[in-house]
Amino acid sequence: MEEESGGRTLGTVFVVDDEKNILRSLRMILGGEGFDVVTASSGESALERLRAGLYPDIMLLDLKLPGIDGIETMRRVREVEHVGSTVPIVMISGHAVLGDAVEAVKKGAVDFLEKPLDRDRVVITVKNLLATYMLEGEVRDMRERLASRYRMVGDSASLKHLFAEIEKVAPTKGRVLITGESGVGKELVAWAIHRLSPRANRRFVKVNCAAIPGELIESELFGYEKGAFTGAAGTKKGQFELASGGTLFLDEIGDMSPSAQAKVLRALQSGEITRVGGESVVSVDVRVIAATNKDIEEEVHQGRFREDLYFRLNVIRSHVPPLREHKEDVPILVEHFLDEFARENGVGRRTVSPEVLDRLCLHHWPGNVRELKNVIERMAILGGDMLTPADLPDFIFRPPSERSGNVEEYADLGLREFREEMEKKFIQFKLKENDWNISSTARSLGIERTNLHKKIKALGISRHDP
Repeated sequence: MEEESGGRTLGTVFVVDDEKNILRSLRMILGGEGFDVVTASSGESALERLRAGLYPDIMLLDLKLPGIDGIETMRRVREVEHVGSTVPIVMISGHAVLGDAVEAVKKGAVDFLEKPLDRDRVVITVKNLLATYMLEGEVRDMRERLASRYRMVGDSASLKHLFAEIEKVAPTKGRVLITGESGVGKELVAWAIHRLSPRANRRFVKVNCAAIPGELIESELFGYEKGAFTGAAGTKKGQFELASGGTLFLDEIGDMSPSAQAKVLRALQSGEITRVGGESVVSVDVRVIAATNKDIEEEVHQGRFREDLYFRLNVIRSHVPPLREHKEDVPILVEHFLDEFARENGVGRRTVSPEVLDRLCLHHWPGNVRELKNVIERMAILGGDMLTPADLPDFIFRPPSERSGNVEEYADLGLREFREEMEKKFIQFKLKENDWNISSTARSLGIERTNLHKKIKALGISRHDP
């Protein structure tokens, strides 16, 4: 005998019991509370329903059933694809077999209800469990969405090397210093390391050191006590405390003030911090991952970054290459961003013409992956179902090598990208002027030969450039 009530509201409860009175009572009790109630009178019929596509939110399962008993039914339910591993199971038992019900909980049931059933206990148990499991489902979905958003995409040799490096580094406690230009995805690397580490279920806290004024960075990192400064109306925990047990990602570490650098060094050395305006010491357990788009060794050489802090952070070095060095990943990234845009906006997925992909692969991408994502999002918003060359921004048709000296032609770039492009053009000019003699070019530029080598590599300068 199998019945079900109509009108889904709060959730679906699957009741499996061979007593008609129990099925009738639970259908009345739970149906009256706004649940859909589906029933089955044996373990075999319950399994048939599940395998046929029934996806209940919770299952009430009698311990004593004809044929296979409740314990065996629960074991087989757990083997049903898509539903078995997630549906919470509550065992129903008589007083005489209460010990078996407790044993069932040890084997995977989340709770048990004793016969004769108490109406209030049934309703409270079902509502509480559904609330808990639905919340866990939402958290799980959120984590999946975050994992998708922060997923690193690419099939080039350089990215495969980076992925392999992350897999080796993540399970350890080692601090990581991530380097690379703005927009290459340094935060994605930090997130991947966190998600693959033993701290994955704890907090991942990001602090953008460049976005916080110098006078506030210390209170942001270490917190403050009430009355520490004007406006400190109460005690506040800093990001080190909030990240304790998890991972603290210090982005743009090269922009941190000297006094904050000293306190970060102390925290790394001792595992202790002191809030601004406070005297008591607070112990923290944090794995620090830092990132910078600056030449950090040059910052140390110029005295703008503490050498001892640099050595503390630079335990493991991870460099993220600029997009121009792995343009073979552009088509994969385009498809990923189109999928992401469709999913987040609930719209049909756009397709892209081969001509568009060819043009995107030719672009220099001074803003790296971030710039590519912005271009794809803009095209997906303004374009049709099929994205064609007409949907491309104008600047994509004028690669850097073809631009003149008119400032208007660089309106699509940020200040940093503009500076890099001008620097690249000037170094190219000087290299040509000196017939590509590195020593002579370095002298004419007034920089060290090793520094020129770094700039040539960082700016992607080639002797074959037009």
